[in-house]
Amino acid sequence: SVGAGVVISRYYGAHDDEKLHIAVETTMALTFICGILLTGLGIWVAPYMLELMSTPEDVLPSASVYLEIYFSGVFGLLVYNMGSAILRAVGDTRRPLLFLIISSCLNIVLDILFVAVFHWGISGVAIATVMAETVSAFLACMTLTRTDGAHKLVLRDLHINKTCLGEIFRIGLPAGVQQGLTAFSNALVQAYVNGLGSSVIMAGWSCHSKIDQFAILPAQSMGQAATTFVGQNLGAKNVKRARKGVRQAVFMGVGALICISIVMALSARSLVSLFNRDPSVLHYGTLFILMTVPFRFCSSFNQILAGSLRGSGDAKGPMCIMLFSFVVCRQIYLFFVTKIAFNEYTVGLGYPVGWIVCAVISYFYYKKSRWEEQV
Repeated sequence: SVGAGVVISRYYGAHDDEKLHIAVETTMALTFICGILLTGLGIWVAPYMLELMSTPEDVLPSASVYLEIYFSGVFGLLVYNMGSAILRAVGDTRRPLLFLIISSCLNIVLDILFVAVFHWGISGVAIATVMAETVSAFLACMTLTRTDGAHKLVLRDLHINKTCLGEIFRIGLPAGVQQGLTAFSNALVQAYVNGLGSSVIMAGWSCHSKIDQFAILPAQSMGQAATTFVGQNLGAKNVKRARKGVRQAVFMGVGALICISIVMALSARSLVSLFNRDPSVLHYGTLFILMTVPFRFCSSFNQILAGSLRGSGDAKGPMCIMLFSFVVCRQIYLFFVTKIAFNEYTVGLGYPVGWIVCAVISYFYYKKSRWEEQV
C-alpha cells in the first residue's frame, strides 16, 4: 500500500488521469489476487506457526479457531488498506478515518453481542473482527466506485499493468522488508529483556511497549502524510513546495513528540498502572518510560524523512538506513554492552540507540541524496 500510495499520488499531482486510472486498477487487482492467496495461505500455515511459537496446549485449540476464522476474512483487511491508500494518495484522509471509526465501533458492539449475549467465545471475537473489517472494505470500495475523479474504481477495467506493478513493488517492497526486519529486531530486544530472568521486568517492558505504540503514532502519521505530500508535489514538479512541506512536517512532528514525552514523563506511573498495578511492575515500567522519553523526538526525523524519501521514489535509502540503525547498530550495542553490564538500564537504552543513529543518518542522507531529482 505504501508503494501504491506513492505511485498514485505522483500521477495525481501530475494530473495524468490515464496513468492514475491504470495505477488504481492495477492496485486493486493486485489486492484481490493477494487476498485470495493470503486467505488460503494463512489458514494452512497458522497451525504450524502456532506450534513453532510453542503455544501452550491449553491455548492452542482456541488460537487455532481464532486464526482460522480471522484468515478467512483477511480479504477485507487488505481491501480496506489498499482502498484507503488510494484515497489518501489523492488527498482524501477523512473518509478512511471515518470508515475505521465505524469499523472499530462495530467491532466492539459485535464483540459484546457475540461473546456476552450469544456466548460464542473466541469464535465470536474472530467473527466480529472479520465482519467489522468487511464493512470497512465495503465502504472503501463503495467510495472508490462512486467517485467522479480519475481514481474511480471500475471493476470491469481491473487488470495488472506490468510497468505500474513494477513501480509499486520497487517502492513498496523495500518498505515492507524494512518493517518486517525491524519487527524481528524488536523481538530480539525482547529476548534480551527476557534474559534478565525477572517476570516483573518483562511485565514492565511489556507495559512500556504498549504505551510506546501509541506514542509513536503522531510521527508515523506525519510520515504517511509526508509521503503523499511529496509524491503529489513532485508529480506536479513543485519541488519548492515539497521541501517546505517536509520542513513543516518535521517541525510539527518534533513538537508533537516533545509534548507527548513531557506528558509521558509526568504521568509515567499512572500510564503503566492502566495495564498492571503490581508495585514492582510499576517501578520497571516507569523506569523504561523515563529512560526513553528524552530521545523520543528522534522518531519524528526517522519517520517523516523516510516517508518523504519514499514519496520521491527512493525506498531503498530509508530501508538501508533503518535496517542499519534498528537492526545492525541496535544488536551490536546490545551484544557488547550486555557483556559489560547486563541489566535493565543497558537493555532499556537499546531502543534510543537505534533512534539516535537513524535520525543522524537520515538527516544527512536527506540533505545529500538529491531526492527531488529522482522523479
